[in-house]
Amino acid sequence: MDNDMRTILVVEDEPLIRMLLTEALEDEGYGVREARTVLEAVAILGLHEIDAVITDIDMPGGLTGLDLAKLLQGYGKRIPTIVTSGGHQLDDDILPGEARFVPKPYSVVAMLSLLGEMFLAQPDRQREGAQKTAS
Repeated sequence: MDNDMRTILVVEDEPLIRMLLTEALEDEGYGVREARTVLEAVAILGLHEIDAVITDIDMPGGLTGLDLAKLLQGYGKRIPTIVTSGGHQLDDDILPGEARFVPKPYSVVAMLSLLGEMFLAQPDRQREGAQKTAS
C-alpha cells in the first residue's frame, strides 16, 4: 500500500504521545496533521483532505474524542476513526459508525496494523489509489 497518498489527523493533548505517534506514522509514509483539541481538529478537517483520524477521548476545551467521532459520521465520506483512552474502556459496538477503540497504552505496531485494516475495508479508496498509481 502506498501510504504517501493518505493523511492521518492525530488528535491528542499529550505532547509526547502526539509526537511519538506522528513520528511512527510518518516513518510508515503517511502524511500527518496534528491537533491538540477537538476544535483544532474540526478546523483542520475543514481545510485539509483527511483520510483517517486517531483521537484521544479526554480532551481539553469541553469536547471529547467521542464528540469528534460522532461529528465525523456527518461528513460525506466515511473517515476511519480510532478512539484511544487510558481512562476509559469502550466496546466498538457503542462507538459511532465504524470507529474502533484502542486502549492506552497501545503498541504503535498494533495501531499501524489496525489503521491498515481500516483502509483495506474501504473498497472505494482502494480503487481510487489504484487508479492514481496506474496513471
